[in-house]
This record gives sequence, C-alpha cells and structure tokens, in this order.
Amino acid sequence: MNDNHEADINPLSARMFGRTGPEVTIVGLGGEGILRTHGQEKTAQAVIEEAIAQGISYFDSARVYAGSESYYGSIWAKSPEARARVFQASKSASRNRQGALADLERSISTLGVDYLDLWQIHDVQTRKELEVIAGPGGALEAFIEAKEMGKTRHIGVTGHHDPDVLTAAVLEWSVDSVMLPVNPVEGALSGFLDKTLPAAREKGLAVIGMKILGASGYISAERGITPEKLIRYALSQDITVAIVGCSTPSHVNTLADMGRNFQPMSFEEQNSLVDWFRPYATKMAYYRGVV
Repeated sequence: MNDNHEADINPLSARMFGRTGPEVTIVGLGGEGILRTHGQEKTAQAVIEEAIAQGISYFDSARVYAGSESYYGSIWAKSPEARARVFQASKSASRNRQGALADLERSISTLGVDYLDLWQIHDVQTRKELEVIAGPGGALEAFIEAKEMGKTRHIGVTGHHDPDVLTAAVLEWSVDSVMLPVNPVEGALSGFLDKTLPAAREKGLAVIGMKILGASGYISAERGITPEKLIRYALSQDITVAIVGCSTPSHVNTLADMGRNFQPMSFEEQNSLVDWFRPYATKMAYYRGVV
C-alpha cells in the first residue's frame, strides 16, 4: 500500500449517506477511468491503493464497467481489513428479477465481498423501463429482496438521460440513493439539479454526483476551467458524494485534495461558471443522448 499518511493527519470531509448513514467521504473513486478497462491490473491496483491511502471511502463499480469489479476484488481479497473500512457500490443493468439477482451474485463473487454497501439499478432511461423494472418480475423485486436478505445495505437508482424519468423513480420507488449528473452544464439546463435533486433530498435520499468532469472537453487553464473547479462546483451542490473516474494515482491525489480542502463556491461564482457553459450546454450534455 501507499505510505502516504496525509489522510491520517488531515482527513477528508464526510457526509451522512442518506438518513441512516454511514458517513462517506465527499469524494469517491468512480468506476470509469482506468477501472473501465481490461488487462490494466498494475495501474488499476495503483489507483485503488492510492485512493485507500488518501482516505477515500466511497468506491464505485458496475457489472458493465469492464474489469472494474475484478480490479477491486484483487485488492479486497488481499486486504479484507481495507474492505471493511470502505463503502463498496456496484450496479446492475438487468431489468428483470432473475437477471438482476444473477448480476448480484456475480458482483459479490467478483468483488470478493460478502455484501455490497450499495447496489443500484443502473441507467434508467425511459418510462417503459420504469414500468418493466417496477412491474411483476421486475428488477426492483430483486433489489428489495437483496436488501432484506442483507446482501446489500442500501439500494439506489442511477440515470443521466431523462431527468423526468429519474425523478419519477425517486418519487415512486423505495430506494436509498440516486446517482445523477452534476456539473455546470446541468446548471444551465433544467431537470437533474432543479427537479431530481430536490425531490431526492425531500425524501431523505443520498445523492451521488456523477459526470463531474462532463465539461472536460472544454477544460482550459487559460479559461480558468480546471478539474478542481468542476469538482468544487459539484461539491457546492446539495449532494452526498462526488465520484470521479481516475486513470493515474496523480488524478486520485487531485480528487482527494479537493475532498480534504473543499471550500464551497459562492452563488455568484457558481452562476458565473454556469453562464460560461450556457452557450454550449445542449451540445455538451452528450450523456443525455442529445446530439
């Protein structure tokens, strides 16, 4: 493991995960970046171990994220004490009960854990999917069953295509968390930040911010648009944790530094950043399926 003990001296800020906890660090290691690859064990291990050393406690993965679960599994198998200190999340994109339960068993086995801290219904996009997932034999049955059996501590839903669909899931389903895009582009558009996020908070759900660097194509030091600024913008919203995929230990250090030294943006600074992105917002919300 990395011998960097800075996290022991100055720990990362943490927030309660929903109404019942536990606390998680305000920044988490996303399942993208190096983790969404195959055959990069050495670099992936270095990234995960750096996150552990820096005191990051939230770790993201998904069945469909290439080798992400197996990369984690190689770490937790060797360091069960490290696994016991972290919040491990994964996701299933299956829409029916049988497929979701099969995904859960594979996730638990591949991750080398006895249970998940959070299991999420992955990437809900349409009203039809809402009906199928919540209908007889739908995936929601598997998620509720898994929580009742102790195979996951919390259940959640994720989405980045249609804020109305994700808001409906938040309002209609008995979930503990929601994952949604949080960046200045979303500040310029309607939906996720002004509808889904408040609905989730009203129900006491944890909110996981993703697509934090969704404006990365426009990052420019000359313009003052940096990863640090985008992470800071996300953390200034009413979210629980901001997750960012990292490709190197250096990226992890940047993420951890933001979690350790976070200072909220003023509304004026947030509005100025959003206004800069406003002319490009529709094009940059590529993850919504907008062309």
